[in-house]
Amino acid sequence: MAIIIACTLIIILASVWIVKQRYQAARRLPLPPGPPGRWLLGNAMPKSHAPFQFARWTEQYGPVFSLKQGHKIFVVIGRHQAAVDIMEKEGANVADRPRSIAVHETLSGGFRVVLEGSTERLRRMRRVLHANLQPKVAVTYEPMQTRHAKNVILDILNDPMNHQKHAMRYSASVIMSFTYGKITSTSYTDSEVVNINRLAARFGQAMKPGAYLVDAYPILRFVPGYLSQLKAWHKEELAFYNGQLDAVRRQMREGTAQPSFARFMIEHQKQYQLGDKEVAFLAGVIFGAGSDTTASAITFMMMAAATHADAQARVQEELDNVVGRTRLPTFADLEMLPQVTAFMLESLRWRPVTLGGFAHRAIKDMIWNNYLIPAGATVIGNHWAIANDPEVFPEPQTFNPQRWIDDAGRVRGDLRFFPFGFGRRVCPGQHVANRSVFINTALILWAFRLSENPAAKIDTLAFSDTVNVHAVPFEICFAKRIDENVIRELCAPGK
Repeated sequence: MAIIIACTLIIILASVWIVKQRYQAARRLPLPPGPPGRWLLGNAMPKSHAPFQFARWTEQYGPVFSLKQGHKIFVVIGRHQAAVDIMEKEGANVADRPRSIAVHETLSGGFRVVLEGSTERLRRMRRVLHANLQPKVAVTYEPMQTRHAKNVILDILNDPMNHQKHAMRYSASVIMSFTYGKITSTSYTDSEVVNINRLAARFGQAMKPGAYLVDAYPILRFVPGYLSQLKAWHKEELAFYNGQLDAVRRQMREGTAQPSFARFMIEHQKQYQLGDKEVAFLAGVIFGAGSDTTASAITFMMMAAATHADAQARVQEELDNVVGRTRLPTFADLEMLPQVTAFMLESLRWRPVTLGGFAHRAIKDMIWNNYLIPAGATVIGNHWAIANDPEVFPEPQTFNPQRWIDDAGRVRGDLRFFPFGFGRRVCPGQHVANRSVFINTALILWAFRLSENPAAKIDTLAFSDTVNVHAVPFEICFAKRIDENVIRELCAPGK
């Protein structure tokens, strides 16, 4: 017995020694290389369009580079394989979020799911999101998405100059229907849409790297008045979300409430252990984030079509062969429209809606290519640089939907991009969003031939400097491919 105990102790001590040696060895490894910083202060974050500067540093310092700001370490990933290695294969170790005093704790009151750390609250919120956004449920939203996408076609016929606003109207209508059960189409002048766009703009500006030094130097939160503007904005945002939720509660009492995400949460609030503020913010943030990003994705798809006539023509040839010109493309055609899907995927890669991604936090030391990514480091997957990785996407600046098509003419299953984030923090709304971009791509390119105005060339790199980017207003010439009477008849309400 004594021998067994002694052997057990030896094994335990040896295991502890091995783990300690590995830990110490890891700690002796260098951080990934990066630009030199200033003594004590570290690196200055780019003042504007950080993802573009991060992409330039990727070219200079390699697939993974590091920055320091105060005591904080940032690790930025700018290449596809490194993103797979760190963000996907090690997804459990970077599923946390860095502390965000300014945007999460102050502006959002700690209730914004995209910034929530790896906590029990996050797990509760993601469970209710999964219940309403998983693939088998996302399919049920297709009729509603089709109805609103047909309205986009009519909007373009009636007012082609405001195509970006039509994309906004589509996404707002879909998200308002999903979130709050609003049946009628939403206008981009509706107060709800105006308010949510204003709140989304505030969030986008506040999320810019370095926008608030309090996240690097937490002591600043004690400076009187420093966070007063964010606190006032939080009260306004919460009041707006509570107002939307109260309207659903009133409709439920009256027996007029339509099925919606908000209604589902109210009915299952105890089951998912959600507080009133959690329900209000979760619904509101889904409304804002889904509307904002989907509108941009549709806009960039139209921009791609207008500036790439050959790629557009290939899609339209497929639409003519599969769908014809006497009926509309539908979701039932999806498997037979690989060129439509490839065009959609390439537009998401060519101009990612979220250029810089959302920051993750390493919960343990990780080693990548003999560099240390230390526990507590902020880890950023820079979507812009990853999308332009020449090893995975040859000639990345070229818009080429055929990169997504295999030799048999099918959509490739071996090529991936990460427009909806990484690992365990991937956006739960991706299945609904992809369907929205698909049906709008199919319908718009079926009905119109898009082109640039030679007198007003499109700057395809003109974006807003926000976390979710928007194209600077641009002009598109829409030429009808189908007889206008046929279009209006097929897209008429009730058809």
